[in-house]
Amino acid sequence: MMQSAVNPAPSTAPTQVDWRALAQQLFPQGHAIGERDNFLSGSAQVDGATVTVVGTTGHTPIGIEIALAQAQAILATVRDHPGRAIVILVDTQGQRLRHRDEMLGINSYMAHLGKCVELARRSGHRVIGLVYDQALSGGFITSGLIADACYALPEATIRVMGLPAMARITKVPEERLTELARNNPVFAPGPENYLRMGGVADIWSGDLAQSLREALAVDRSADRRAVAGLERGGRRLAQHVIDAVADDVPFK
Repeated sequence: MMQSAVNPAPSTAPTQVDWRALAQQLFPQGHAIGERDNFLSGSAQVDGATVTVVGTTGHTPIGIEIALAQAQAILATVRDHPGRAIVILVDTQGQRLRHRDEMLGINSYMAHLGKCVELARRSGHRVIGLVYDQALSGGFITSGLIADACYALPEATIRVMGLPAMARITKVPEERLTELARNNPVFAPGPENYLRMGGVADIWSGDLAQSLREALAVDRSADRRAVAGLERGGRRLAQHVIDAVADDVPFK
């Protein structure tokens, strides 16, 4: 009996960026980055100077263990290596949604991580975030997004919430959200939209090592994301509201 050929169904598993290949491109002078349970930590050389590297891989969610591990690595850098730059490599599906983490107070662990990044910034450390794969919700906010500046690769996925989930929460039909996403970067995923809103400083392509060198050479300690969002047309009101609050005048 002749058997008909059946084409295998395409894989729906999300592809993942190899962090080792990325590290070779970012740090051609060498690095000592290790991975343990999807947590990245170590050091690397940039223009003859040592930088601390922390991050995640494998689209891992940020639970209390990784939040504490990242915070510990950042605090150790502040304590032992004053002024050393910190590079945060971001690949996360967001905050880990488990009953255990919620009962242990995952929000406090995430806040602690954010405070550690802010402590490093205020202590004179340049902190650079790079979204090289996925960046979603709280796992992104308290790492790459809170850095002096956050950058992204062109193929990266950045979003606060997927449109299907947003439709369920807001009760707005997904078709309407999809229509809004075509013209409004607030609703749309992708690094280009976060670039328009000012959340991403730039999208890197080509020589990643050179892009990193240039990013570390720029003082971005002042938060200009709202200004950039206004200039790029992605956030038209945020800076106006900030100015009104700062000047203590009614916003119109």
